[in-house]
Amino acid sequence: MNPFSAFRSGEDADDRFDGWDAFDPEHQPPPGPFLAGHDVLEGVAHAAFHRLSRDLFEERGVYDATFGYNLTKLNLDRRHPDAGFRYAVDADDPDVLRAEFTPTTEFCPQADSLVAGAFRAWNGLGDRHEFDDVRVRVHPSHHRAEALDERMARAERRFRETGAVAVGETRSERPARRFGRDAVTEPNSAAKPDPAADPAAEPDATVDATPERDSATERDASTERNSAADVSVQRDASTDRDS
Repeated sequence: MNPFSAFRSGEDADDRFDGWDAFDPEHQPPPGPFLAGHDVLEGVAHAAFHRLSRDLFEERGVYDATFGYNLTKLNLDRRHPDAGFRYAVDADDPDVLRAEFTPTTEFCPQADSLVAGAFRAWNGLGDRHEFDDVRVRVHPSHHRAEALDERMARAERRFRETGAVAVGETRSERPARRFGRDAVTEPNSAAKPDPAADPAAEPDATVDATPERDSATERDASTERNSAADVSVQRDASTDRDS
């Protein structure tokens, strides 16, 4: 059992939830732009893939930490009829499934980790369903949808090229780099993809982490060295005269 959950996903006696075999359009998020023009799953087809997703998410621990249940159960939660996943078979490639996630609020802080977890579950356990590739996006109602969708697009390219299901960080998630004992925030770090964290990202010019030298301090040090040299020369001259 996932540590966030007080009950297993199959325990749906609470009348706040629809059944796993049901498909009520009034209790599902409407398909968004990522699914437009594609074969959107409805009825039995939606319910069947959603039940399969429940098992994959359970195995991979894709849980909503706020509600404490398997993420697929959000589609069944009558308190949030406009939230959850919708699916569509790609119109150009029937071996590709498109999945679009609509969070409960536009500022949902879990959206990035939830779509990443879903992507890893569907594609990491791809032998359990009929699709070669499951593409995942966030509905544009979320305030960071563009950045999250870019992240997922990079993950998809890496998956197609290498078979890896890792999902890199978005630019705003990059941690500050540390130099010496103190944490120093890299200038404009939010705008620079990190190739080490995300191999698919385009590399940027290396940021020079060498601390800038204080020119005034260097001038003072140079003056002190010159003064010390003058004193030494005067001392040597005085000694010669005395001799």
